[in-house]
This record gives sequence, structure tokens and C-alpha cells, in this order.
Amino acid sequence: MDFKRHIASRIRAEGLSEEDVYAMIELPPNTEMGDFALPCFRLAKAMRKAPALIAQQIAAEYPTDEIVGEVSAVNGYVNFKIDRALWSKQTLEAVLSAREKYGSGEDGKGKTVCIEYSSVNIAKPFHIGHLSSTVIGSALYKLHKFLGYPSVAINHLGDYGTQFGKLISAYKRWGSREEIEKGGLRALNALYVRFHEEAEKDPSLEDEARAFFKKIEEKDEESVQLFEWFKELTLKDVGRIYDLLDVHFDSWAGESFYIDKMQPVIDELREKGLLVESEGAQIVDLSAYDMPPCLVLRSDGASLYATRDLAAAIYRKETYDFYKSLYVVAYQQNLHFKQFFKVLELMGKEWAKDLVHVAYGMVSLEEGSMSSRRGRVVYLEDVINKCIEKARGIIAEKNPSLENKDEIAKTVGVGAVIFGALYNNKIKDITFSYDKVLNFEGETSCYVQYTCARANSVLEKGGAARACEAKEVCPQEFELVKQLAEFPAMLRDALDKYEPCFIARYAVDLAQKFNKFYFDCSILNAEEQTRAFRLALTEATLVVLKNALSLLGIGVPEKM
Repeated sequence: MDFKRHIASRIRAEGLSEEDVYAMIELPPNTEMGDFALPCFRLAKAMRKAPALIAQQIAAEYPTDEIVGEVSAVNGYVNFKIDRALWSKQTLEAVLSAREKYGSGEDGKGKTVCIEYSSVNIAKPFHIGHLSSTVIGSALYKLHKFLGYPSVAINHLGDYGTQFGKLISAYKRWGSREEIEKGGLRALNALYVRFHEEAEKDPSLEDEARAFFKKIEEKDEESVQLFEWFKELTLKDVGRIYDLLDVHFDSWAGESFYIDKMQPVIDELREKGLLVESEGAQIVDLSAYDMPPCLVLRSDGASLYATRDLAAAIYRKETYDFYKSLYVVAYQQNLHFKQFFKVLELMGKEWAKDLVHVAYGMVSLEEGSMSSRRGRVVYLEDVINKCIEKARGIIAEKNPSLENKDEIAKTVGVGAVIFGALYNNKIKDITFSYDKVLNFEGETSCYVQYTCARANSVLEKGGAARACEAKEVCPQEFELVKQLAEFPAMLRDALDKYEPCFIARYAVDLAQKFNKFYFDCSILNAEEQTRAFRLALTEATLVVLKNALSLLGIGVPEKM
């Protein structure tokens, strides 16, 4: 039951509809005050009374029933207490009947959402800086699908530009097929770094690189074959990391896919009088909107990111007819997205309002900044492997007799990397710390996974007896029930605000409430009916913790 809806439907407040009241109802910080509260401050003007008097009036007129047994007015708030046994029974029945579907819904039926994330560069290392885009985008993709939105995960590959001319130049000068096949992406990146070192001494190499890139554009057979080989090697390398992180894509259409789709966009900009010349380049003047011009074509006629993004947005609208199109890209690109969204709006694309830049902060290691040109790169695969290795050491120390230690260490290590990037608000910069993300007693995935293992152990020992009904519900049990009941609403809040951190924090809160219940309340030694109820509560908690972690791409070992 939606208790907020039940309460809202029975309140009569001047000038407010049931929907208005429903939106105003909140959860009090202290459960002793009530389970739901209606603040009356907004009503003071319409009702021409002090909030405290309004609260008293609403409390006095509210018809209590078997669901809401107690109503009180305190300092301008109306507090409502729900029958705890009823709330517990309904919540546990909902979780244990829906199980892995608990919290899901058909909210997005018929509303396709495109989500562009990760978007790696061909022949460039998949480094720690790609972590946030990859795991935030993947979590949003999973969340949208869970809530019924047909979703399209897009990896907008960086597979176009003069860097490929640089790579071909470097490969032909210093590389060999055998070395590259053996060394993969790292060997390619070493060539890229060497090119920049040599080009500082011999600037003519830049001209050679431009010439090789022109050959790719002109479909020169050898150059295109090399480019396709570099692309194949990259996708093989990053595919291994995506598998580890449980990240998937429906489209790999990168920048090169849109090369033959740009001219119609340029023609349309001209026809609508939006394209003007500036110092030989073609721009859209955005000074009226307090923005620098959006550069569409360079003075040599070459396209830019904006040109390709305009073509990509139009293609996606025509292909998927999206309800929303999300771009999970770092906040450094804020201006770029504002510009190209505005250009689409000026072109008369009314759907430009449905484009969303999901901006996030940067991830760095404690060692400092990176540069792929200079060879200062922290490979994401190395970070993951180091976390797995550290997790293996911790598990061996804590539980040396545990079976499948390697598999469990992998689940724990990978989970720690993902959770470490998702626990804070996405816009915050993160300094990644191995010790912090692998703390079994902190606000980490390890702590949540360990809680799941504890719940599994209780259920193994407890047998099949389960009961969703209790004669009485103690405060620790009720706090847990309320947290379980909050899961569906929290997911919708996370989706509305594009914030996977809500799910991560919820999982930690739920684990903390379960552990308090576990230590304060005897489960296996309680009398029969209480024992059966507490086992059902334990199982429901395990179901919801698994659901939460699954939406983040994190697995749960049965034992730890």
C-alpha cells in the first residue's frame, strides 16, 4: 500500500489538491515523532492562520482507522503513525513475492531513452579517468531498464581525427605487427607517446600525420586496414574490462559513423541562416545567449566534435525517436553541450529540450594527474586487478578456509572499484583510495557484500520457516521494514536526478540497519513466530541489497 497516498486522500486542506498534499508529505527525521509528516507552513497564507494552529486543526479532523492509528500536531507539523504490524506484513509480502523485480515498474513504457557513456578513444588507453562515465552510464542504463524504459546504451567511440594519422606514422616508423599483437593497447599507446616525443624534435612529423589521416579519409587501402586493425585491438582490450565491470552496449557507432551524415546538417544550418563565416571558419553565433560561438567547420573545412554531435543527435532522434537522450560526460564539457543543444534548438528541433548532459567530476589516484601524450597513464585494468589482489589478501586473512577465494576476491575487488566511483554525488571530484574502497567496516560495497553474506548464513541456519506477520514489531525491525519499503521511491528519485549515488547510499543505510537489527535482536533463538518473522525480514533485506547492488553492476558472493 502507498501509505502517503492513503493519508493524502483523507486530508482536507484549503487550496490544496490531493496531489499537492501527497507531494508535501515527508519522512520525519525521528521515527518516534511519526512515520509520515505534513508540514503546514505553506498553508498559512491561504488559510490565514499560524502553521501550528493549522496542524492542530488537520490533526483533530483526520479520521483515524486501522492503518493510521495515531495523529498528532507538533510545531506546525502533523505527524502520522502507521500500524507497524500491517506495514511490516505488506512490505515483506511485496518484497518476497516480487524478489529480483521488487522496485521495478512500467514507468517508462513506450519511452525510449538513449544513454551515451564510456565512449573510449580508439588506440588510447582505458584509464582511471574513464571510470566514472562508464559506471555512472551503466548504472543509469540498468536503472532505466529496471523501471520499464526501452533503453539504448551507446558507446560513441572516438574513432576519427589526426591522432590516427599519428599512429600510422609511428607504426610505420617504429612498430611491428608482432609487437602490437603481443602488447595490445599498451604497445599502441607507447607508439603514440613516442610520436609526440619525436614530433617535438621534428615538427615535420605532424605534417606526415595529417597526410596519413587524409589517406584514411580518402579510403587508401593500407591506411584503412591499419586503422581497422587498431580499432579491433582496442575493442578486444576494452571488452575485457567491460566484461569485468558488467557493462554492456547496444550501439558502438562512433564519430566516424557520422562522417557521411554531417553534410545535411551543415546544409540545414546554412539554409536557416545560422552558419556565418568568422576568420575563415564556419560558426553559429551564440553571443545573444552569453556563449562563445559554436565552431562547426574549421578554416580548412574540417569538421569538429560539435559537427559530429549535431549529426549524431539528429540520427538518434530519427532512429530511436527517444523520449530522452543522456550524455554521461565530464563537467569540463559543460560549455560544449550547452552550445550544441542551443544550436539544435535554433534549428527548430523542439526535441532539443529532451537532451540531457549528465555531468560528473573527475577521478584521480593519489599519485596525481595523467597525460596519454606524455605516457603518464593509470590503466583502469591495473586499478581493478590491484583491488582484486588486495581483496584476495584481506579474505585470506579474515577467512583462510573459505572456498572459491579467487572468485570471491574478483567480485569484491571489482565491486569496490565500481562503488568507489558511485558512492558520492556524481558532480564531485574523487581521489580513488584502495584502502578506503576495500574497508569492510566503512561505507563501501565490501561492507554491503559482507552484510549479504551474514544474511545468507542466518538463512542457511534458519531453515524454511518464514512469516510476514508479527504480533509486535520492535523499533529495530520497524526501521528495517521502513527502509525496505522506501526502495521503489528511492529508485525513482535516483532516476529523476540521474544520481546512482542514491542507490549506493541506500544500500549502505539498509546494511547498517540490518546489522543493528542482527546484533540487537535474537533471530535463530527467538520464539517460533518471532523467529519466522525475523527470518522473513532477513530474507527480504538480502533480496533488496542484491537488487540495489545489481543495478550498480556489483555481484554478491554467498560467503565471505
